[in-house]
Amino acid sequence: MAATEPIVIIGASLAGVKAAEALREAGYAGAITLIGDESEPPYERPPLSKQYLMGTQERGKMFVHDPEWYREQRVDLLLGSAVEAIDRERGAVVLAGGRRLAYGELLLTTGARPRRLSVPGADVEGVYYLRHVADCEQLRHLFQTASRVVLVGGGWIGLEVAAAAREAGVEATVVEMDALPLGRVLGPEIARVFADLHREHGVDLRTGVQVAEILGEGGRASGVLLADGTRIEADAVIVGVGAVPNVELAEAAGLVVDNGVVVDASLRTSDPHIFAAGDVANAFHPLLGKHIRVEHWDNARRQSKAAAQAMLGEDVAYDHVPYFFTDQYDLGMEYSGHIEPGGYDEVVVRGDLSARKFVAFWLDRGRVKAGMNVNIWNVNKQIQRLVRSGDVVDKGRLADPDVPLDTLSAS
Repeated sequence: MAATEPIVIIGASLAGVKAAEALREAGYAGAITLIGDESEPPYERPPLSKQYLMGTQERGKMFVHDPEWYREQRVDLLLGSAVEAIDRERGAVVLAGGRRLAYGELLLTTGARPRRLSVPGADVEGVYYLRHVADCEQLRHLFQTASRVVLVGGGWIGLEVAAAAREAGVEATVVEMDALPLGRVLGPEIARVFADLHREHGVDLRTGVQVAEILGEGGRASGVLLADGTRIEADAVIVGVGAVPNVELAEAAGLVVDNGVVVDASLRTSDPHIFAAGDVANAFHPLLGKHIRVEHWDNARRQSKAAAQAMLGEDVAYDHVPYFFTDQYDLGMEYSGHIEPGGYDEVVVRGDLSARKFVAFWLDRGRVKAGMNVNIWNVNKQIQRLVRSGDVVDKGRLADPDVPLDTLSAS
């Protein structure tokens, strides 16, 4: 692209602002327009289910940049603006009201939205989802006024919100359709750690159950009815059953869409002038040899930088090892790698599983596919090197805390 052709970014998210930041750092001098349908400037989402939700972080700390940064970097930030269409033929974005913005390159960082619960009563007042700042502020108020809540879904969001509820002194029941919370992500060997953790902190964890109906009283949620006929009373119901990528604009524009906007390793879509990054991108990962869509903070900030480089004509192949973290009660952990259900044949643990101070490794034919450090720090880089190397490791040495992790790989 020409050095001054305008770049438009749809999605004033972490991924969107990090792409704008990377463009300026790379010396791009042309116009950058960052469009968001929220009224808030770009912010970090992890605090919404962690520090800000629990009241341990100030609201202002979530925002990626202060207002002066956008002026200084000449980033035109359009908030509360909905994009109606992408006109690929003319290279323009059409805003609500008809305004058109020309682009030389276009980046989609439209993210994802919470998957809605489709059972009777799901639309009554008192059913909450968590994605935006306003959602978090509703939950903060709820935790000050409610005595008991039901959380539908035992994934990362559900468990983090359950932990925040318990820290606020609110009774919490988690209902999860699988046999264990996080079972599909961690497998039974490690998922039990989180099940035990929450039960020890007073969470009523119900597994292998399904919600049949949201109960209501006076037009407001009063609990849930399970498929087996069990009624669980509550002051509110919080739903965390996954996310749906926001692909509608891309699909309407004729881009290839399949569990997200399909992009190659350089984050380029089926249109050579349109890119996608963050939660919405189903990207080919050279290290894994397949397309994956990653809904985590680290991916949004790193992948968007690679997209910025590609838009500027650099030869880029995004192959960062997927990474995420969580903090629940006194447990902190980091996870690196990518394992799908059934994608490993053994779990090796170094450290003390019962004390929740360990590193777990998911292996496939002797190769480390993922690793998770729990309440043990400064080992994540070594874990990522093991994942990236693809080397067959000695399982005895891998399990031995006295053997440095960086001696287990020849790569």
